[in-house]
Amino acid sequence: MTTRNETDYRAEIDRHFAWFETKLPPGPAKFAGWLRKPTSKLVRVPLALLLVLGGICSILPVLGLWMLPLGLILIAQDIPFLEKPVAHFLGWLERKWTERQRARAEKRTAQERVKNIDRVG
Repeated sequence: MTTRNETDYRAEIDRHFAWFETKLPPGPAKFAGWLRKPTSKLVRVPLALLLVLGGICSILPVLGLWMLPLGLILIAQDIPFLEKPVAHFLGWLERKWTERQRARAEKRTAQERVKNIDRVG
């Protein structure tokens, strides 16, 4: 029997996975949706481990840090005790990403103001 918190963590992981799917082109998004099905476990677990390993080795060409959270999301579906730490990690990652995007937007806005002042002055 799952508790309320376990359900919350699973829902948080599902939300992050859905976000990843929206960022993918239609073909890979369909594959990602298939990976989440319970019948895909034999493919999902090895792929998740490869993604985590690729994310850790992100200094190499082609491999990237994006692989780590995706691999963790996939593996957390099959290893229940990882749901909580993965949900917390993804929440932290999302907050940092949002802060970074907001800071970039503010910097662009400030630069545009300076350009407009230079044009007027």
